[in-house]
Amino acid sequence: MTDKKRVRGHGMGDVDTVISVDEVERQVAAIAEEISVEQLENLVDGEAFVSIEDLHAGYGQMEILHGINLRVGRKQSLCLIGPNGAGKSTVLHAIFGFNNIFSGRIFVGSGPDRLDVTSLSSNEKLSRAGIAYILQDKSIFPGMTVEENLWMGGFLKDQPAEAKKVAESVFDKYPRLAERRKHQAKVLSGGERRLLEISRALIMNPEVLLVDEPSIGLEPRFIDMVFEILRDLQYKEGKTIIMVEQNAKKGLEFADIGYVMVSGQIAIAGKGDDLLANPKVGELFLGG
Repeated sequence: MTDKKRVRGHGMGDVDTVISVDEVERQVAAIAEEISVEQLENLVDGEAFVSIEDLHAGYGQMEILHGINLRVGRKQSLCLIGPNGAGKSTVLHAIFGFNNIFSGRIFVGSGPDRLDVTSLSSNEKLSRAGIAYILQDKSIFPGMTVEENLWMGGFLKDQPAEAKKVAESVFDKYPRLAERRKHQAKVLSGGERRLLEISRALIMNPEVLLVDEPSIGLEPRFIDMVFEILRDLQYKEGKTIIMVEQNAKKGLEFADIGYVMVSGQIAIAGKGDDLLANPKVGELFLGG
């Protein structure tokens, strides 16, 4: 008897076979549920803080998102998982203003402070609505020092001195960065670069963090560190986090709420723990 070769599956678990993206899409579509807005709202603790209503969005004239609804409460976390090309990052791009919105609305806040941010520029979304985007890897300025990279995070502040003051509080919080404040960012390890990317986004003191693939390209020990930092930001600093994560198991373990996306739509929605326990989700995204 020959041994089967073990390979990496879509959700970063070990599996015996590789499922193509097309096959994953087909299987997700087969188990997709009719997701009502009421179901999404029932996953929220209290009132929704970030809401997307019937959003159609994409790039150029190409529509990628087909009537997306989304709800996440203040100080909650939401993780989007799904096959490549499902539209996960496009959701983040739409919230932050990186693509074209054809119809639908995006709101941040609750009660009388609820703000329609659909048509705001990215700068306005950061300064007026407190939305920050933490890009995938390689968004730092490698030729600048760690300190200078942090200052760049405060480019919308009225006075440069304000950004420098907040940067000092970041160094107080993360000694790992403080030790390297005068080093060029290009010499940092992968985990240190991700810490710098997250820290730079905090300079404007945002309330909502859009986090795109926090574990991408990192060794396991750094992945644990990054998720611990995000956990502190949610539970100790009260940040609302919307995340895209290819490592579905890690993302769902972290998040309060999980959405499975396919072909620009929400196919399954539930508590993160419930999706982890869902055998169909496990088979497709968690390595069985």
